[in-house]
Amino acid sequence: METENRDRMKILVVNYEYPPVGGGGGRVAAQLASELARRGHHVRVQTSRVAGLPSHEVSSEGVDVHRRFAFRRKPDTCSVPEMGGYVLANALPVWDAARTWKPDVMHVHFAVPTGPVAWLASRLTGVPYVLTVHLGDVPGGAPEQTDHLFRLVKPFTRPVWRDAAAVTAVSSHVAALAGQAYGVSPRVILNGTPVRETEPPAPDGGGILRLLFTGRISVQKNPVFLGRVLASMRGRPWKAVFLGDGPLRGALEDELRRGGVWDKCEFRGWVDEGIVRAVMKESDLLVMPSLSEGLPVAAIEAVAHGLAICGSAIPGLRDVLADGANGWVLPLDDEEAWRSALEEAMNDREELRRRQTESLGIARKFDFGKIVSAYEETLASVVRK
Repeated sequence: METENRDRMKILVVNYEYPPVGGGGGRVAAQLASELARRGHHVRVQTSRVAGLPSHEVSSEGVDVHRRFAFRRKPDTCSVPEMGGYVLANALPVWDAARTWKPDVMHVHFAVPTGPVAWLASRLTGVPYVLTVHLGDVPGGAPEQTDHLFRLVKPFTRPVWRDAAAVTAVSSHVAALAGQAYGVSPRVILNGTPVRETEPPAPDGGGILRLLFTGRISVQKNPVFLGRVLASMRGRPWKAVFLGDGPLRGALEDELRRGGVWDKCEFRGWVDEGIVRAVMKESDLLVMPSLSEGLPVAAIEAVAHGLAICGSAIPGLRDVLADGANGWVLPLDDEEAWRSALEEAMNDREELRRRQTESLGIARKFDFGKIVSAYEETLASVVRK
């Protein structure tokens, strides 16, 4: 669908993460930017640069990506001081882009740390912004990682929420937390994916259960617990691929070696979307033992590829995982329950296939075209005001 000339917008996308930097939030921003450009809008991105990335490039879809060095050392993690560095390094470039490029609207991902940069540019230039919030933006979303930060920054982020022309949230869970913390009522626009298969992946000819973990190997994702579960299934027919990196990778690798299952596991590090999708086509089951999630892009892409999911019983997975339908919803840190679910997937391939097929049905509500249209409508309504 191409937008008529009179409806074309100049959209400045502001995000401290953008592929290949960052995780799901960056990928969401990139997918949206690409599709909005395909629809005829003029899209410019202002984001962070790490070593090895160009300061400026134009994507094949026509997205104009500008990167500014922001003191970030690794593409997969961003510390609190590095977030502060992003604000200092990008306040001037975002203001300058808003002043000289003259966008109709800014699309801002993450209230922290991106929000203050866009808020300042908006105050100085009058360009309105739409704020899209993810799990890490709200107190209680990822308490193991961000609650200590919110005790310091919450008073300073209130203007970011207050002055946004519109607020959207990537899941019903994130929207509820935002309402509790800031008294707002965000429009829920679920994350989506432009990919959708028609059949689950063909099973392994040797009867191996193919497990996939993808994302930051951090406290939030609970990877060491997963290592203990896998170690308890030593000698059983499975293998696991780990896509991603992070501060707990060494601890996870140590757990797998101690458990005698290192030879069943493959670590590929931080990879691009194409490799993620290729691996999903050769997997059976996504394992997601997370302590907290918003609406993870990895889970959405998994159901779109016809994978079943073993996931924690947390609110952030409710939109994508239904117990007994397309996977298993399991108690946090209950090793026996997780081992039992994986054993069931190994032993009853017909049931696994049924759950994989259910995933393809659930994937319909993450139709990417409709999701982009919802963002397009939100941005256009702000421009019309």
